[in-house]
Amino acid sequence: MMNNEKTDTHFLVPGMFHHLLTPRETDAHKGANGSVAIIGGDESMVGAVLLAARAALLSGAGRVYASMLSKDAPAVDMCHPEIMLRSPEALPQLRQLDCVAIGPGLGQSITAIELLIFWFTQPACQHIPMVLDADALNLIAAHPHLAELVKKRHAAAIITPHAGEAARLLATDAESVQKNRIDSAQRLAKTFNVICVLKGAGSICAHPDGRYFVNTSGNPALASGGTGDVLTGLIASFVAQGLEMFDAAKLGVYAHGVAADNLVQKGVGPVGLTASEVALELRNVINQLDK
Repeated sequence: MMNNEKTDTHFLVPGMFHHLLTPRETDAHKGANGSVAIIGGDESMVGAVLLAARAALLSGAGRVYASMLSKDAPAVDMCHPEIMLRSPEALPQLRQLDCVAIGPGLGQSITAIELLIFWFTQPACQHIPMVLDADALNLIAAHPHLAELVKKRHAAAIITPHAGEAARLLATDAESVQKNRIDSAQRLAKTFNVICVLKGAGSICAHPDGRYFVNTSGNPALASGGTGDVLTGLIASFVAQGLEMFDAAKLGVYAHGVAADNLVQKGVGPVGLTASEVALELRNVINQLDK
């Protein structure tokens, strides 16, 4: 079988997820539903962190923190004041974090590099699962010492590259990645010892042991700014809520696509569909999958 051929067992379908989304206990509290932090948001890119944090909130995380590098970062998210904003210096003091997502709007400054080194090397951070996206991936591709730190981390990690970011990580070009999507995702997962979500039409979820799944949901409406940030926050939320890393990646990718499909069926898009609308629809998708 050719490497990019797919069999039915490799498709993401709704029946895979019902057992993952169990009803919440009557006496549940926010601490039982996971704590997630989103880090990034350099100058002019704070919106990326807010989109990811809002997606984490709307997908069920009990506590959501947002941390931004920008000096002009807001003190509160006026649309969702439930999100707790922290400075990058204050965030590591939180002991209750169940997942940290780094990358949305991060930029590629020296400060961003130092931040990655800190989270990759500090003993207190070694046990925290991570989701790495956007400029975190570009920095890892550009700096071999960061790549080595990712490979050596004790806790599991998920990376969510698009074709361009994947190409940089593999030292090739985007065209080659697109022609060999399954192979590229599997190589990334094995090389960096991570779960890889290779985004795009038919997103690929690949495990370091060689397992992979191809998403069946989604449509071209997702080809707009910020939808990747929403996916990052969604996956991080599922990890924080206790899902196994590979399950969190698969469910995140599938639910993300279903949200876009639902909106298009309602006449919202595909043209002009926004990432914020996808984030809001995720709440409906998750509650329907839970039934």
